[in-house]
Amino acid sequence: MMNTQTEPITVVVAQRVKPGCEEDYEAWISQITQVASTYPGHMGTNVVRPQPGVRPEYVVVFRFDRYDHLKAWMTSRDREIWLSKAKPLTSADPEYQQISGIEAWFSIPGQVLKTPSRYKTALLTWGAVYGLINLLNRFVTPLLQGLPAWIASLIICGVMVVLLTYVIMPRVTRLFSRWLYPSR
Repeated sequence: MMNTQTEPITVVVAQRVKPGCEEDYEAWISQITQVASTYPGHMGTNVVRPQPGVRPEYVVVFRFDRYDHLKAWMTSRDREIWLSKAKPLTSADPEYQQISGIEAWFSIPGQVLKTPSRYKTALLTWGAVYGLINLLNRFVTPLLQGLPAWIASLIICGVMVVLLTYVIMPRVTRLFSRWLYPSR
């Protein structure tokens, strides 16, 4: 079992903005993300903007290197002040969800995050890693033959993590979304 106290952790905030307040909300996002970035362990913030007919809310993703750093931000006076500034711009209280580890791979952009069953997560991760490692061994490893083994492994691992995180798992999650998140 992973230690959720020391692994990277993410908080996802979904928020509906009042019509006509989008420009002010955009300025607010810019300012609150600057403040969040000054906190220890902040690893970045992403903003997914509303898409008419698809998703009506803003989704803001804050990433921290471990739980206690996230908690320091989430319980900070700075955050409290900025949240009060957003109240007049929004039509409802924000929805929050915290995720850690590879659960972040199994999120569908624009939807509130739900964690799929662990066996489904394991099966899809195993399949994606198996396929990718075979492709990398076939096409990338021969290009690294002159390098020391530890450097070649470092490069292969780096390429694998980037591809899994940004290319493969988002697509696998969309492809298997009905299986991962069956309607209740």
